[in-house]
Amino acid sequence: MSQISQQEFTRICLGIRDDAESILTHNPIGTRDETLLWMLMSCLISYLSLLEMETPCFTGVPDRETYRKAILFILDGRKTDDYDANAIIEEMLG
Repeated sequence: MSQISQQEFTRICLGIRDDAESILTHNPIGTRDETLLWMLMSCLISYLSLLEMETPCFTGVPDRETYRKAILFILDGRKTDDYDANAIIEEMLG
């Protein structure tokens, strides 16, 4: 199972924050937070090379909290050290 450090998770989140305007321009559906959380989730799926059966599935229309829970689910057991992913996510959402 691939893992992710606090430093790398922070780097990804802050990169998304720094590129938010471009991300939002090219993905105009949903709220700002939903779009950025969707992007983070997608980056984690790729970075951690998740298999289809390891990737969260959604019923209905996902919202901000759905994406946040999916991100935390992805990180569960994959963090190299104990860090507060929620605080880093909040910093990304700014």
